[in-house]
Amino acid sequence: MTDAVQQRIAEIVNSNDVVLFMKGTPLFPQCGFSSRAVAILDHLGVAYESVDVLQDQGVRQGIKSFSDWPTIPQLYVKGEFVGGSDIMMEMYEAGELHQLMTDQGVAPAN
Repeated sequence: MTDAVQQRIAEIVNSNDVVLFMKGTPLFPQCGFSSRAVAILDHLGVAYESVDVLQDQGVRQGIKSFSDWPTIPQLYVKGEFVGGSDIMMEMYEAGELHQLMTDQGVAPAN
């Protein structure tokens, strides 16, 4: 894992309020977990940036060590790792994900 990849991931995470590292894109998710993560964020109505890890093997491997989390998708809010799609789903169903977005002052999607 190169420092350059870790640095690039850190820049992406820190320069966007909400970032979803996923397989595919929000319009064309390439796995069910990424699709579910996109659906949750879209339902919350928040603006978010997505990173397609399938387009960059360095990021695909690097994000796992960056967060110390073995799977993709991965959600970051205001620079903090939140979790993967299972954690997102649990938080969403409990109302915690919406509360986190509100507490962090995440802007609504346009």
